Amino acid sequence: MRVVIDAMGGDNAPQEIVKGAVEAAKEFNLDIILVGREEEVKNEIKKYDTTGLNIEIVNATDIIENNESPTMAIRRKKDSSLVIAFKLLKEGKADALISAGSTGAILAGGIFLLGRIKGIDRAALTPVLPGKNGPFVIVDAGANADCKPNNLLQFAMMGEVYVNKVLGINNPKIALANIGSEEEKGNELTKQSFELIKNKINGFVGNIEGRDIPNGDVQVVVCDGFTGNMILKVYEGVAGTIFEILKKEIMSTLRSKIGGLLLKPVFKNFKRKFDYTEYGGAILLGVDGLVIKAHGSSNAKAFKNAIRQAKAAYDGGILDDIKEELVKINIE
Repeated sequence: MRVVIDAMGGDNAPQEIVKGAVEAAKEFNLDIILVGREEEVKNEIKKYDTTGLNIEIVNATDIIENNESPTMAIRRKKDSSLVIAFKLLKEGKADALISAGSTGAILAGGIFLLGRIKGIDRAALTPVLPGKNGPFVIVDAGANADCKPNNLLQFAMMGEVYVNKVLGINNPKIALANIGSEEEKGNELTKQSFELIKNKINGFVGNIEGRDIPNGDVQVVVCDGFTGNMILKVYEGVAGTIFEILKKEIMSTLRSKIGGLLLKPVFKNFKRKFDYTEYGGAILLGVDGLVIKAHGSSNAKAFKNAIRQAKAAYDGGILDDIKEELVKINIE
């Protein structure tokens, strides 16, 4: 397998990106293409022993910044690291693409440079999140603010394939994010989507309220991108707030400090469960290629895990499975 990497995308590029790529090449026996400013990337690679590794550098003189218009940047910055990476994926010179750069530019590149899978109406950003009883995904977490019922049906199908093939969960449960668990609850989008998904997706278990999502009893949470992004950001924010409150309370008295020391291993495991670096990145489902959006502040560990995630998706053949499932639910 060959993975193309936008070496200039993200807050810690190219240092952490290159480090994570080298570690992944060693651990997963992959071929790596690093796209970026050649001299900068070379200077980073020199820090590591790459004997026996197949790591190629493709020069790119430009970078797409977060404050740029995604669509305009993708069209105008032909020599940017992200556009060149997409070109290599489109031409079949790589099997997957990973970038920690601008989310909007990655979405635009996936749609305009790769194109959607035939029959898929909308691509969906799909992050993996930790739950009390296991991980789950949100489909969509921000690519589409406005959706139609058929879009949510496709999200449910793609999420089911991804969770099965990449997370290794057989017969995953799929639920529709809603303001109540009853079938008649919600707006017109959720009501119509409920009927459509219920009749097409075997693993559908009905609606799920926001308070029940963190339990992880449902492995695929389906919603429009506006709702999904709100869930994602609140989830991240609450996790961070809990850690800060715990830290503050532990340091408040001598007794709590002693108790904190005794519970240190527990807190460490708890924090690791909510650490985004453990989960890699968010896959862009629905485009005709494997694209992973890594967290903008990804360190080497996070990037290595994003590469691991891409390998699992490639080995699982999720693109072919999505195409097959389209036929089964008669929406191609």
